[in-house]
Amino acid sequence: MQIATAGNPPGKIPLLLLPGLLNDAELWRAQIADLSDVADCIVGDQTRGQTLQAVAADVLAQAPPRFALAGFSLGGFVAQQILRVAPARVQRLALIGASIHADSPERAAQRRAQRASVRLPGTFHGFGDRLMRSYIDASRLHDQALVHRVRAMTTRLGAEVFLRQSALERLDGHDVLAAYRDPLLIVCGANDRITPPAVSEEMHALAPHSRLLLLPGCGHLAPMEKPAEVSAALRDWLLAPA
Repeated sequence: MQIATAGNPPGKIPLLLLPGLLNDAELWRAQIADLSDVADCIVGDQTRGQTLQAVAADVLAQAPPRFALAGFSLGGFVAQQILRVAPARVQRLALIGASIHADSPERAAQRRAQRASVRLPGTFHGFGDRLMRSYIDASRLHDQALVHRVRAMTTRLGAEVFLRQSALERLDGHDVLAAYRDPLLIVCGANDRITPPAVSEEMHALAPHSRLLLLPGCGHLAPMEKPAEVSAALRDWLLAPA
């Protein structure tokens, strides 16, 4: 795992946080701090496996016996795989900027083109300006502190991690979500261009007991763009009766 608080203090809920493509614990920095009074936060390491199944197994091998599970973007697909293989270990589920759709042929081709461009000679600089425009809301593109945090995080993880994570096959999760009955939170930026709100609305329709939160003025990176709102939603979800 990438980060873990010491021990599992009585009364605190083990919370397994799964980041997205080229994300690490920095994605969840605000939530780890904001929820420290109620949750023992652990950030899953998704940087090594060559398949979605291998990534999920790697995360599970280092996770507590039972936990609340929050997956962002790619982490949402890993969370769905965890539910396929170890549903009894998941106490409740939150999906943020996530999808249940396998890649379309067009999206798969786009990923291949991105991987090919990364293999070109030169230094890997993480998310460039074009990707940044897809990942954060247009209103935040001149927020240099946010842009620097995103770029530093994606650069730190590097080209090899990008190539592995981009090549992971995203599996269709409609059946997994439709069968889920425990507390479920779905969060999406209202201006998310990677996983548009319509996807979250479809997920909410599949699991009518879920809570759906659309964040105005927010793109894909909700935990970093709207940290207080995401933390508040996760707190309510963590403390909701099972």
